[in-house]
Amino acid sequence: MKSITSRFVLLIVTAAVLPLVLYGFVSFRSLRAGTEESVAKGNLAVAQQIAKRISLYFENNLRVLTSIGTELRNTQLEPWQQTRILRNHVLDFREFRHITLLDAGGRVLATSRIAQPDADLADLPQSGSAEGFFVAPPHLDSDSLPTTTIAVPLGGGLQDPSWIVAEISLEELWRTVDSIHVGSEGYALLMDGSDTLIAHGNPNDKGLIASGAKASESERRLAAAMREGTEPAPKKFTDARGREILAVIAQVSRPDWTVIVEQPTSEAFAVYSELQRQLIIAIGVALLGTLVVGWFWARSFISRIFALTKVTRAIADGKLDARVALSGNDEIMQLGTAFNSMTDRLVELQEDVRKQERQAMFGRIAAGLVHDLSHPIQNIGNSCKLIQKMFEDAEYRETFKRTVDRELVIIKRVLDDLRNIARPIPLERFVVDVNRSVAESVEAMQPHAETAGLTLQTELSDQPGYIEGDVFALGRVYRNLILNAIQATAPGGRIVVSTDLHGDRVQVRVDDTGCGIPQQRLGAIFEDFMTTKRRGLGLGLAISKKIVEQLGGNVTVTSEVGKGTTFVIDFPRTRARPMLVAG
Repeated sequence: MKSITSRFVLLIVTAAVLPLVLYGFVSFRSLRAGTEESVAKGNLAVAQQIAKRISLYFENNLRVLTSIGTELRNTQLEPWQQTRILRNHVLDFREFRHITLLDAGGRVLATSRIAQPDADLADLPQSGSAEGFFVAPPHLDSDSLPTTTIAVPLGGGLQDPSWIVAEISLEELWRTVDSIHVGSEGYALLMDGSDTLIAHGNPNDKGLIASGAKASESERRLAAAMREGTEPAPKKFTDARGREILAVIAQVSRPDWTVIVEQPTSEAFAVYSELQRQLIIAIGVALLGTLVVGWFWARSFISRIFALTKVTRAIADGKLDARVALSGNDEIMQLGTAFNSMTDRLVELQEDVRKQERQAMFGRIAAGLVHDLSHPIQNIGNSCKLIQKMFEDAEYRETFKRTVDRELVIIKRVLDDLRNIARPIPLERFVVDVNRSVAESVEAMQPHAETAGLTLQTELSDQPGYIEGDVFALGRVYRNLILNAIQATAPGGRIVVSTDLHGDRVQVRVDDTGCGIPQQRLGAIFEDFMTTKRRGLGLGLAISKKIVEQLGGNVTVTSEVGKGTTFVIDFPRTRARPMLVAG
C-alpha cells in the first residue's frame, strides 16, 4: 500500500514540480551568468575610471614640466634666475617636491633643491622612451609617502641637450586609490610595470606598500595578460585569507601602470545568492506543498484499494468469511463486487475440494491398509489354523511364534506410520557422528542389498562431521532411503551412500543406478500417501522429510529416468566435541 501511495505521489511530483525544478536550474545558471557579467562590468568601469584619472594626473604634470622646460629654453636667463623659476613652480604645484634641469651629460644646470640634487640620467628607466618621458620606480620618502621621479627630454627627442627632472609626490594618487570602495569589501590597487605595489585600498594589505612587495601571483598573471595586448577576462582566485576574489584590470595609458579592482565574490554575488536562496525556498515550499496535497489525495483516492488489499490478506490468512465493502460506482467498485463473488465461489470450491481430498485420502488409506494388513493378517490366520492341527509339534509351535511376531511387527509399523504422520515425531538431540551413523545403517541394509543382487557401498569423508540429531530417527531416514534405492534398482545395480563436509554444512548422499523418477512426479514424492509401489501407504519419504526438517536440515532429490536417482540430505554442522559421541 505504501508503495502505491509513494508511486502516485511521485507521479504527481514529477508532473507538477519537475518543470519547476528544471526552470529553477536554468534560472540559476542564467542569473549567475548575468550577475557575474554585470558585476564584472561595473568593477571594470571603476578600474578604467581610476586608470583614466591616473593618466590625467601624469599628463597634467607632464604639461607643467614641458611648459617649465620651454620657458627655461626660450629665454636667456642666468642660472640663478632659472633656479628661482624652478623654486616658484615647486611652491605653486604641491605634487612637485623638486625640479632639476640637466644637460645631456647629466650635469645640473639649475635646481629647486638647496642641497646638491641626486638626479642622474643613468638612474632613470629607459622603458618609457616611446612615451616621450621617463618614470622611475616609485619609492617611499622620509615621511613614508610614495614618490617617483619623472624625466622629460626638452624638445621631445633623446638627442636633446637638456632634461627636466622632477620628483613628484604620489600621495594624491595613493589617496585616490585608497578612497575607492566597491561595496563594503571591494577595493582597488595600483602597481607599476614591474608588478610592485604602489597603492592598495585594502587596509589589511597596506603594509605591503611600505615593504615594496610585489603583487600576488594571480594579480601578476592578470597584469601580464594585459601587457600582452589581450583583454583579460575577469579572474577568480583565492587570496591569502582563503576568500574567493573577483578581480578586473585596467591599463593606465601613461605610464605603464595597471589598476586592479578586487571584490570578494561573497559580496559581489550577494544579490544572486539571495535570489538563489529565495528561489530554492520557493521551490522547496512548492515541492513540500505538492507532496502533502498529493499524499492526502492519493490516500483518499486509493483507500478503497487498501480496503480490498486488507480483505485479500485476511482471506490469505484463512478468514474466508471476510468481504470487502466499497462505495462509489466506478471500476474499483466493480472490482470489489467481482472479488466478493470470487470469494464466495472460492469457499464453495474449497469445500468441494476438501470433500474430494477426504474421500481420496480415505480411499488411499483404506486401500493401503487392506493391502499392507491383509497379508500379515492372512499369514496369522493360516498359522492359527495349522496350529490347531500341529499343536503337538514343538518345532512348528516355534515357527508359529516367529511368524506371528514377524507379522505383528509389520502391523505395528503400519500403525506407527499412521500415527507419526498426524503429529510431530518426538526426537532427542545428541551430538552424532554422521560417518558412524551412516556406516551402521549401510551395514544393517547389506543383507537386503545382497538378496536383491545389488552392490551397496559407502564413501565417507576423511574427517568426521558432527551434527545434533536423534540416532534412531536418522537411522530410520537412512534405511528408508537405502530401501527405496534397493527396491528401485535392478539386480546388478549399484548403490553408493556418501558423506561430505561443505563449510558449516554436512551432506549425506544416496545415489542409485535404478529406474529413476519421472520429472513430473519429483515434486510430489514427499507428500503423504504418495507412492508408486504395489505395497505401502506412501509415508516413508514424507516421514523422512519431517525428521530431517525437525533437525534443521533439508532433503532434495534429482533423478533421470533410466539412469538413477540421487537423494541429498543437508544438516547444519556443530562444533561440539563430547567425550562420548552418540551414534
